[in-house]
Amino acid sequence: MAVNPKAKKGFIEILNGNKKGEQIEILYFPPEYSFEKSNTFAEISIPGLEAPYLQYVKGNTGSITLEAFYDTYEAGTDVRDFTKQLSDLMNIDPKIHAPPNLHFIWGMSSQEPFACVLERVTTRFTMFNSDGIPVRARLSITLKEFKIGLNERERVVESSDRTKLYVTKQGDSLWSIAYREYGDPALWRHIADANKIHDPRSLEMGMELVIPSVE
Repeated sequence: MAVNPKAKKGFIEILNGNKKGEQIEILYFPPEYSFEKSNTFAEISIPGLEAPYLQYVKGNTGSITLEAFYDTYEAGTDVRDFTKQLSDLMNIDPKIHAPPNLHFIWGMSSQEPFACVLERVTTRFTMFNSDGIPVRARLSITLKEFKIGLNERERVVESSDRTKLYVTKQGDSLWSIAYREYGDPALWRHIADANKIHDPRSLEMGMELVIPSVE
């Protein structure tokens, strides 16, 4: 697949379902993405005031939007082999009876990944070979933030009452291991600290990690 030298790489990691642990590479160009977060306020009218009183109601889920770019012209292959990997994330996984939960990981950042589901994807094919096979595509992607329910988190954390060992597999990350072991990717620092891992992206296949209990 040809790579635009100005494009930036990101990854979507599948957290559950039949393809749990798999990663899908994303090339996004222009090299930018947008993050949106909002709050909901209720307007309470009070006689004698020129403007209503604002009462905070709730925070709304955040979302990331970006443009992905794929080009298989030089390879002469069907670009849908790549775009289908993303669009399939909209489908119901038979193991969990819902589309999978995901992590969006951008570049080589050590920041915690964005926990999300794929809310929307629009694919636009912009070039075809002489046989009519698409070889270039742009995808408009919207990722919607998700949070693990409090009851589920408590149930999973309480079951992690003893230290154990875990051998890393291809595609593993500290976030996916924390999600698998604790039910919460935000607890990845427990694993990093227990194994003296300073760079969370330095995992290699076959590493033996201590998975500490969660108090």
